Amino acid sequence: MHKYILLATFFFMIFSCKTGQSIKPVGPLPSTKQLAWHEMEYYAFVHFNMNTFTNMEWGLGGESPEQFNPSELDTRQWARVVKEAGMKGIIITAKHHDGFCLWPTSTTEHSVKNSPWKNGKGDVLKDLSKACKEYGLKFGVYLSPWDRDHKDYGKPEYITDFHKQLKELLTYYGDIFEVWFDGANGGSGYYGGANETRKIDSNTYYEWEKVTKIVRKLQPNAVIFGDGGPDVRWVGNEEGWANETNWSIMRRDEIYPGWPRYIELRSGHEDGTHWLPAEADVSIRPGWYYHSSEDHQVKSVPQLLDIYYNSVGRNASLLLNLPVDNRGLVHETDVQQLIALRKQLDMDFSHNLAKDVKVSATNVRGKSYEYSAGLINDEKKETYWATNDGVTKASITIEFDIPTEINRILLQEYIPLGQRVQNFIVEVQVDGHWEEIDRQTTIGYKRILRFNTVKASKVKIHVLNAKGAIALSNMEIYRAPNLLIEPQIIRNKNGMVSLLVPDKNVEVYYTLDGLSPSISSIKYEKPFLVNQSVMVNCMAYDPEKKQQTGTVSTYFDVSKKEWKVIGATSGNIQDGDKMIDDNPKTFWATDKGVKKPQEVVIDLGKEHQLTGFTYWPIQERWSFGIITHYEFLVSADNRSWETVAQGEFGNVLNNPIEQKVKFNAIKGRYIKLKGIEVMGDDFRTSFGEVGIITSN
Repeated sequence: MHKYILLATFFFMIFSCKTGQSIKPVGPLPSTKQLAWHEMEYYAFVHFNMNTFTNMEWGLGGESPEQFNPSELDTRQWARVVKEAGMKGIIITAKHHDGFCLWPTSTTEHSVKNSPWKNGKGDVLKDLSKACKEYGLKFGVYLSPWDRDHKDYGKPEYITDFHKQLKELLTYYGDIFEVWFDGANGGSGYYGGANETRKIDSNTYYEWEKVTKIVRKLQPNAVIFGDGGPDVRWVGNEEGWANETNWSIMRRDEIYPGWPRYIELRSGHEDGTHWLPAEADVSIRPGWYYHSSEDHQVKSVPQLLDIYYNSVGRNASLLLNLPVDNRGLVHETDVQQLIALRKQLDMDFSHNLAKDVKVSATNVRGKSYEYSAGLINDEKKETYWATNDGVTKASITIEFDIPTEINRILLQEYIPLGQRVQNFIVEVQVDGHWEEIDRQTTIGYKRILRFNTVKASKVKIHVLNAKGAIALSNMEIYRAPNLLIEPQIIRNKNGMVSLLVPDKNVEVYYTLDGLSPSISSIKYEKPFLVNQSVMVNCMAYDPEKKQQTGTVSTYFDVSKKEWKVIGATSGNIQDGDKMIDDNPKTFWATDKGVKKPQEVVIDLGKEHQLTGFTYWPIQERWSFGIITHYEFLVSADNRSWETVAQGEFGNVLNNPIEQKVKFNAIKGRYIKLKGIEVMGDDFRTSFGEVGIITSN
């Protein structure tokens, strides 16, 4: 009996220690709704609206509701894809700048109620909110303050309708986790037929205090996004990354819509007055809305991985945009990349090597179990290791039973008590010696570090400085597998071919004889010369897992080392090399405003037996001057020319990939490509890359 009394007394003393040793908050703290938002981490933006059907990014407002007519709209497909991709919610562009509303609002006729879709009886918001609920996703809304259709925009009457639209969105579609306001405000527009430019004071015109009250009343658990919040801030770019130093706090009262010091949004303010964490928004394609011309420009898995690690891995949330196409579906190519990203992330974080291993710390708050080192790897978000007041420099060490390969470390602070860590170092013990592998600044809600694989016996996180007592809630360690994806094949103007993979531990094998590559083929070690017509076939191989990718192939012809652009109808010919550098991402263009078809003349350096030519359209997001109808000529002496091909590049505007044209064999040293008809209002012509096909 006495034994149980003593045990009870012992545990009472242990657990009662926490009251006396409770850690004091530091700086601004997150609200309950902000804490819930932090845990979202990765969710989808869906840009789908009138622009999807007009092939624009910013509509002008004068579009007809009849143009909105998706043939296969399926919000359940969106939700299913988002769920399978590992995202936790969807934010939909309920109304973009053109003013078209995806729900049957009472404020305007410019909405789905006057579209042919579902005979005007449809409601995209209703369908999507229902689909999100079915798939266990959170639902959010984007409402553009700017309205290029509304006749009263710029006047007080519009604000009444704007606020009413907000109330409708927050009343009829269930729980909303985030309300998203764009920072683009005021300018030219249709405005009910006025077709004029209207300017407003974006800081005062929309009556933001009233907007906030509406959200707080109707959706008290929703966070509000804007340049300066008030709950979530823009990260300061549309590329999906935060700075390595990223505070979740800012001097919020300094910030207003269109704040010019947007670069500060990437790092926050160490002396911030309000909790204002960063959301990193980026599209899976160059544009925010769907354009068939970008079907070949969906971001690759390595690009998406970099975005993830540079957003979620840098104390920001990732809002990845999916431009739903004009059928009303997430495009197949986008789905493929989303699922590939999910599979890779699942592999990267499949097994937490820090779980249930020995942990020690140089300081434990009050020497209490309630703040012990072992709480950092118990996988419970509500527990944390903490140091004594005044101890802002300390280290915590994880020790493996045997040397273990690692290449990822995930850290989290206990942010309900504030963000504290200012600087820290990561060290590993290899063969009995300590090595520094990274030196960083902030941690915040989540920090993920990537580094080359090391075989470590111990891992130490050494906090150099913090704003108060250290409070770390989680540490995870992983050995991510090699990133095995198909190689990228590129060639420079000198004819040197490179076969690129993002992971240095992955091997590449290739053939030049038309056969499929295997691990018995030529192993790629360094760039090699290709100066004749040949097909390069290659594949990537992971020697650890004995796995390989499929084969990728690229045809190359003679190199362009000796080529020169010697003539053009207009434009700076000195920059002409950009169309013959074997890089379609660079381009050259003739002058603006020209009134007749433009042409370029290229000297191939010597005579070739020509059997065709190639043309890469410009690959810029805002393309122009793409040749739709061409004439191709060949000459032996740059005086007498023979037209060998003329016609149309079919569907090149919607699918701007390399165009190949064959013709009867002819010898020549000089070639001329003329843009008979081009995309645009004049004859300005652009060239991403020009090439030839030979039978040498």
